Amino acid sequence: MKSPELIQALKAAGEPSRLRMLLLCQSGELTVGEITRILGQSQPRVSRHLKILCDARLLERFRECHSVYYRVPANGPFSALVAQLLASIAPDEAAIGKDADNHRRVLEERVSRAGVEFGHDRSWMGSAGSAADEGRIRWAVLNLLGDSPVGRLLDVGTGSGRMLRLLGRRAGEAIGLDISARVLSGTRGVLHGAGLRHCTLRQGDMYALPFSGAAFDTVTFDEVLSVAERPDRALAEAARVLKPGGRILIVDRVAGDRPGIDTGDLAAQLLHLGLQPLRSVPLQLAAATLVAMLVQLSDVRRPAA
Repeated sequence: MKSPELIQALKAAGEPSRLRMLLLCQSGELTVGEITRILGQSQPRVSRHLKILCDARLLERFRECHSVYYRVPANGPFSALVAQLLASIAPDEAAIGKDADNHRRVLEERVSRAGVEFGHDRSWMGSAGSAADEGRIRWAVLNLLGDSPVGRLLDVGTGSGRMLRLLGRRAGEAIGLDISARVLSGTRGVLHGAGLRHCTLRQGDMYALPFSGAAFDTVTFDEVLSVAERPDRALAEAARVLKPGGRILIVDRVAGDRPGIDTGDLAAQLLHLGLQPLRSVPLQLAAATLVAMLVQLSDVRRPAA
């Protein structure tokens, strides 16, 4: 970091309200409206502070549908600087304690809205309909990955963020991608309420992933391919953004009474993309039969999307 950048960053952070905003955004992505409610300040005032922090690169902003979110950079020198600055704040300060209470209420409201919107929709809950089923899926995922590092993780079609909740703490950085802004809004509340602040969510199309090639160590598909119109294209995009030697973890229904993946067709598609199956685990749940499969990109050449 150059001296002029450091001076600008320190000036931007050297104001009490802006420090409070940094502390909030370090815990997860927030909209300007949510930050306004948490701090109890006017929106124009909050917007001016946010612009100063973004200009100093202490915060990042991104648009999702009709909302603009703010977050602390996930990595790099400015992320490290924010962490160093915030480590010096006493957690028992009255204003910060009040912010934390208001922040908790905002997250709870997000989750509550998601519950009303999704109700008992299976697309929100996935196939696991009980704690026992969730435990079986968790066991299969962790058994397949073992103790190997997750690295930079992309969860495609993240939905309720089950893979991020299972693997987020093992990842250096984790990104959940979904086409639905409504889904992402609810999932943010779940993830940030669980303390997974380094897990970020992004709206995007799995057939045209908004990432450069060889960007991720691990890609996950949690009950996505069986409902995809073009699972082959989704897999090709996943292979494109995967680093050589990187892995794809697939959890999905097996073809039967309900829509599911044909494991034979899937194996052929994987081999065509240079993805070598490593291990698989069958899962018999109360309402469905699933398979969890781990594959690895064995060819250093990038597969065509």
